[in-house]
Parts: sequence; structure tokens; C-alpha cells
Amino acid sequence: MARTIEGDIMKLTPTTEKFVLHWGEMGNKWGVNRTIAQIHALLYLVGKPMHAEELVDTLGVARSNVSNSIKELQSLNLVQTVHVMGDRRDYFTTGTDVWELAKVIVEERYRRELAPTVSFLDELMKSAEFAQEHQEVRQRIKDTHQFVDTLTTWANEMLKLSTTTLNRILKLGATIQKFLK
Repeated sequence: MARTIEGDIMKLTPTTEKFVLHWGEMGNKWGVNRTIAQIHALLYLVGKPMHAEELVDTLGVARSNVSNSIKELQSLNLVQTVHVMGDRRDYFTTGTDVWELAKVIVEERYRRELAPTVSFLDELMKSAEFAQEHQEVRQRIKDTHQFVDTLTTWANEMLKLSTTTLNRILKLGATIQKFLK
């Protein structure tokens, strides 16, 4: 069990606490606020809905920080609001299938980062200024567009696969090179 309840305060086991703290540190490196990453890690490990006050007490962070973090996690489609019979508070939950969560993260990063880049490069290459640009610059922009477009096409195809198939493909790793030679 990831936690024990002492009074109304959730006490994390040492393993859960280490995981949540590490995930928060990694969140910073991935461009995500530490508290956002910690809340997601906690909800993932606990595997049950938690209300905001539980998150505040368990993580020792400000209520406003929890509220803002939950909003961001909801905008990323990583946290959902649920209700518990007899309780008016909002509870929050996340998926417990790490592969499905990874798919959601990839989809959201694509939507926020790569799709706008593809659109920008499309428009840039259609512009009158682009036609006047030096050949080497035009070629590098075209190469960048082709790279991003290929990457996103591949990612979108991978996201359509079942978790089992995707897992098998990723485990193949570099051995797939044998089939390409």
C-alpha cells in the first residue's frame, strides 16, 4: 500500500515518498512544475481519488498551488474530477496504466509543441520572404519541416497501436535494424 491514514492525514510509505519526490524533480527537467509532477505521481501511485485538502496535507504545499496544479493536469488530460457519494468536494484521479498515461502525454505534447511548429513551418515556406531566402537556409527549413512532419506522423501511428503492440515494438529497440538491411 502506498500510504497509511493517520487521522485525516495520509502518511506516505518511504518508497512512495521517494517516488513522488523524484517525479517532482524530473518534472522540472521535463518543463513541468514540480508540484504538478508530484500531484500526478501521488495520484498515480495511490490509485484512488483524492480531494484537494488531502493533496495539500500529504505534499505539504499551498492550497493555491494544488488548485493551479490540478487545473494544469486537467488541461493536459492527465487528471479527471470525480465525485464521492455523500461528499460535496471534488476528488481527483488519474489513470494507473503507465502506457496509456504515456500516450496521453505524447498526444498533448504533440498538440502543444509539434503541431504548432508544423503549421508555422508550412506557413513560413509559403511566404514571399521564404522564396527570397538564401538556398541553404531554405533547405535547412525544409529539412526541419520534413523531420518534424516525419516524427509526428510516426508518433501518431504509434499512438493508434494497442498498448501490447506498442510495448513489443519499443522492446525490439535496435534489433529492428536487422529487418531494414
